[in-house]
Amino acid sequence: MLHHLSLGVTNIERAMAFYDAALAPLGYVRVWSDPDGDDAAVGYGPPGGGDRLALKRRVGARPPGPGFHLALAAPSRAAVDAFHAAALRRGGRDDGAPGLRPHYGPHYYAAFVVDPDGHRIEAVINTPE
Repeated sequence: MLHHLSLGVTNIERAMAFYDAALAPLGYVRVWSDPDGDDAAVGYGPPGGGDRLALKRRVGARPPGPGFHLALAAPSRAAVDAFHAAALRRGGRDDGAPGLRPHYGPHYYAAFVVDPDGHRIEAVINTPE
C-alpha cells in the first residue's frame, strides 16, 4: 500500500549515521542522498531499488505523536537482534529488547528503538524460526 514514508530530522548527518547502521542488518541501504543545504535529505530502500524511507532535514522537526511507529521487515531473527544492537550503538534508545511478542502472534519476533530524533522504529519478522 505505501510507496514511501518521509520523516523530518533535525540533524541529517546524525540521522544518516544512525540509519546507515540500523538498517544495514535488515538489508536496506542508502539509495540516494543530498546531504547539503536547507533541503538536505537521504533515501533508504533495497539495494538497486528506490527509496521506501526518506529522511529530510527540517528546522524544528518533531516525531509524530503517541501511537505512531514505523515497523520495518527483517529477514531473520538475527537481523532483528543486529538492528537493535546497531541502533543503540549509534545513539538510539532501547524501547523493547529483541524477543518474541506472543500477544501479537506465536512467531512475532521484534525489537523496538527510538531514533535520535524521537521516532519510534521497530524491526520485525513474523514467521516460524
